[in-house]
This record gives sequence, C-alpha cells and structure tokens, in this order.
Amino acid sequence: MNLTRDVGVKLANDLAAARASLNCDLVLCPPFPLIYPLSRALEGTDIALGGQDCHQKDSGAYTGDVAAPMLVDAGARYVILGHSERREYHFETDADVRAKAAAAMRAGLIPLICMGETEAEHRAGDAQRVVATRLDEGLPDQFTGVISYEPIWAIGTGLVPSPQYVANIHEFIRGKLVARYGDAGNDRPLLYGGSVKPDNAARLLAIPNVNGALVGGASLVASEFLAIARAAKEWRAVAADSI
Repeated sequence: MNLTRDVGVKLANDLAAARASLNCDLVLCPPFPLIYPLSRALEGTDIALGGQDCHQKDSGAYTGDVAAPMLVDAGARYVILGHSERREYHFETDADVRAKAAAAMRAGLIPLICMGETEAEHRAGDAQRVVATRLDEGLPDQFTGVISYEPIWAIGTGLVPSPQYVANIHEFIRGKLVARYGDAGNDRPLLYGGSVKPDNAARLLAIPNVNGALVGGASLVASEFLAIARAAKEWRAVAADSI
C-alpha cells in the first residue's frame, strides 16, 4: 500500500529507461489504482504488471474486492496470491488461495503464490511441513504459475536465511512440484522473497532452484530495484560462462 500515481509512474519510467541494460524479466505489482496508469507508462516495453490479489469469483456483489478479469482489463499479466500479509490480516486460507489461483488462470493471469513459515514455525523446524501444506492445499490441479518462498520471519526484518537453508527449501519445493505435475514441475519458476537487497541479491540468485526474487521494500526505489535486477544479469553471465 505504497506510492501515488505520480510517484508510481516515475518509478515505471525510471525502470523502462534502464531496461536495455538488464537481462531478466521484470514485473511490477502496484496497488490496484496504479495498474492502468503504469500500463500506459510502460506501453511498448516488456516490463509486465501484476495485481496484489484477486477474488475467487469473476464478478459479483463483493464490495471492495477486485476480479481477475478486471486486472487483465487494466493491463495486468500476473497476480500475487497468498502473501503472508493477506493470510494474517485477511485470514486467507490455502483453500482461498487455491480458488483465487484458479480464477486467475481462468482470466489468463499468471498466479504468483507466496508461502513461508513464521518465526515460531522456523524455530520449531517446521518450515518444510508448512510449505508442503501450502503446496498440497493451495495449488490447483492444473497450476501454471510461479511460487515464491518467503520466510515470514525474514520479510522486512533484514534477516536472511543462509544460502544452504534457502537451497534446501527450494529443492524440497521443486521435488514436490515434480511429484505432483511431472516434468512440468521443473518449469515452474521459484522465487525467493524476504529482505532481498542489492547487497545480497547476487548471492541469493546464485542458489540452485532460485529463479528470481520477489522484492518488497527495495522495489519502491528505482536505483535499488535496478541494482537487484542487474545482479540477475551478472549471475546469468557467470552461469553461462561456467557451462
């Protein structure tokens, strides 16, 4: 719940101006009122837009909610679902997320589903159990979206799990996706989210099965967001040289 129209459009313009120097996919997920003006600002670029949530139904008397077809009409291609703040403040369940993901795919959106453990669950060693439940109960049978692992205890706190910890969780998620969806499970992008910053982005993006980052606070400042995007470019170059 950040940015006004003028500030959001300036951010989009700054990112568009630097797009040629990057080698990664970029998606901006602003608050609902900004999707259309940002779609105008980004017209002619390959920077995509997404919503921060959608309703399970395609239309109806659900005051205050936004339907997936409305997001598409405003210019969105993605939608974030199941973010920890939606689960905490709006009491969303895995069943809710599953229904929303199905609605998003019906409308032609790519759902980006968030999952991760709380600090208490982390201390109890329950991270894989929590993630397994989110995957089993929160994904539709025909899932064609993106997964973002976001340890809740790391979001906005400056705490970042060790590379090995992230690698273990992402390997676990990949295995669960392959077990459920077959070879298609290898094609589902896995993002890491939680205090991603310019100074740790390259290290996080180098972890096996980390295909990108879901960036929070750093995405509000063009220079920081671009530094993270450039880290993705640098990692791709290193990976290509090692093949």
